[in-house]
Amino acid sequence: MKSPMIRCALALALLTLPANAQVSPSQQEARRALYGEKLNGLAFRHMDEIFDTAPVANGAKVWKLPEDISALDITYEFEGQRRTTADFLERTRTNAMLVIRDGRIVHEIYRNNSGPETRFISFSMAKSITSLLIGLAIEDGLIGSVDDPLTRYVPELVGDGYKDVTIRQALLMRSGAAFRETYGFGQKSQMEELYENSMVTGRARFADMATGIGRDHLPGEFFNYSTLETGVLGWVLERAVKRPLADYMADRLWKPAGMEAAGYWLLDGPPGVGRAWSGAGFNARLRDYGRLGLMMLNGGKANGRQVVPAAWVVQSTVPQGTEPAAPDRVQGYQFQWWTLPDSDAFMAKGVHGQFIWVDPASRTVIVKLSHWPTAWVRALENETLAYFQAVASGK
Repeated sequence: MKSPMIRCALALALLTLPANAQVSPSQQEARRALYGEKLNGLAFRHMDEIFDTAPVANGAKVWKLPEDISALDITYEFEGQRRTTADFLERTRTNAMLVIRDGRIVHEIYRNNSGPETRFISFSMAKSITSLLIGLAIEDGLIGSVDDPLTRYVPELVGDGYKDVTIRQALLMRSGAAFRETYGFGQKSQMEELYENSMVTGRARFADMATGIGRDHLPGEFFNYSTLETGVLGWVLERAVKRPLADYMADRLWKPAGMEAAGYWLLDGPPGVGRAWSGAGFNARLRDYGRLGLMMLNGGKANGRQVVPAAWVVQSTVPQGTEPAAPDRVQGYQFQWWTLPDSDAFMAKGVHGQFIWVDPASRTVIVKLSHWPTAWVRALENETLAYFQAVASGK
């Protein structure tokens, strides 16, 4: 449990930090404290008041989504109990939820004083977005192929961990690099060190650790979920397109897809120095996350045009003999998107309960933005997926 002093520091940061503030000790405390369950429901929709950011501009033409909104009056069963939607929203600490069926918004829910203009943190749903940008850079001829070595674009990756690793292997989380994805402070873990040096103090860039890391497995052999891996992909992308990730995303994805409002990326340092936190740091409105999901459901089409190549959508979301991703996993993993065994459904997901769930069979997209008490709670994920399936089936 965080101390009252740390909670007060976060609240003060939310109210008073100017966008160009240096990383003062109190701001550093806010960046460490924001994940705590007492305040994360607030912090997760005010991240631009805690970190440096880079905007992702929207265009003039908005992808209008027709509406046929009604009450979400369904029940679902979990662990032998029959529950209601109201139960679900509270039990799984939901801030906002959107349901799109057959291209129409049928349910839209905002809670805890959030609203249509609120921009929510994606956490690792950002990995799926970074994957889309890699696919666009390949279409643009700025990246040759997924089988290019990472070092073709970032020669600094000559250490043991990422030498001879391809973009494909990084997309599949199979570099073999010796990194352990653990969450929480006070563990003296690689992830804590990485977050502290980049996102808290701004002393280093998030992906820099990849230049000196070791190797646990040969490339391609072993699935190891790693935000560092997507940090490397973001670095490769920026080198390949010779532009900041946020600018490239605005021109190649956000504007063409007709998003209704600007999004933003958290930076791992001040503007002009920091890079976009490509594995966890994107923020947007609920409906714009819904548009991303609907675009994926439609094979990369959005706003009346083919935005992302259809072949890239298939490569990203259809299992290629790797489902589940590892013996200790339940779900599959393709190009930074999770797949679900015994189903064509796939999803982007992030810690603390962020989901874009896409079900081709029922033509349903569900976005759920949450504030779970800790980074990952298996029971809450299982309950969330049970509820999504009940919504898709119309029960």
